[in-house]
Amino acid sequence: MMRNVLFIFTLVLFSFSAFSQEYSFSIEKHGEGKQILIFIPGFASSGKVWDETVQVLKEDYTCLILTMPGFAGVKPEENPSFEKWKSEIERFIREKNLMKPIVIGHSMGGVLAMAIASDYPDLLSKIVVVDALPCLAALSDPSFVSKENKDCSSMVSQIEAMKDEEFFQMQQVSVASMTTRKDKIDEIVDWGMNSDRKTFAKVFCDFINIDLRDRINSITIPTLVLLEPLFKNIQDSIVSQYKGLPHVELMYADKGLHFLMYDDSDWYLENLNEFIILE
Repeated sequence: MMRNVLFIFTLVLFSFSAFSQEYSFSIEKHGEGKQILIFIPGFASSGKVWDETVQVLKEDYTCLILTMPGFAGVKPEENPSFEKWKSEIERFIREKNLMKPIVIGHSMGGVLAMAIASDYPDLLSKIVVVDALPCLAALSDPSFVSKENKDCSSMVSQIEAMKDEEFFQMQQVSVASMTTRKDKIDEIVDWGMNSDRKTFAKVFCDFINIDLRDRINSITIPTLVLLEPLFKNIQDSIVSQYKGLPHVELMYADKGLHFLMYDDSDWYLENLNEFIILE
């Protein structure tokens, strides 16, 4: 009996490993619930950013946690791009017959969630966007227009040429402004340090060129957007960015910064859980 149990356990692990290797992103699976939740982390982040969330949800849901290629130690691909990742996640959902999953994305992952829901309206049942906007660049430049075939070579060269200490200092300064949880800063910085420099630069350049303000008109599913408190000060701009999304609920946290799952975890988990269980 014990041998049979061990054999089945090994077979499941092997099958899941092969399942993960079919795609450029890494995949971790927790839970066996009927409803599938797909978690996409933000720029240069590991899927581990969702660990505390998954601990709460895995008893009732199947949680699939992605880490994108080239980020946080995952093997990079030759030509990463936002649109390529969007299409690969769509292919993953269809090939694995993941029926109407809910996609939950933080930052860049939230923008990927919106892009998937925009371009494949039949694919998902709901999306949750954690501190992300359809067009980040438009916050500082209201007249922003996305450039087709944007040349990212200079940014790639600049980032690749940085010394490790320079890159580390850049990461520390950036991350310190994104979370009030001081105990999380080193881990988040490590994710960036363990990211492939070419991927880091290319995808950042790609990401800041994204404008989904018109594309989100085609989203037909319920959408929850959880935003950091600072965005309350520019609510008109936020509402304007989301005006094309017909089934959106915008909510602002009372405390914290960009990593809301850490900084205001009770508020975040309460609203996330309430949204995903609603029929």
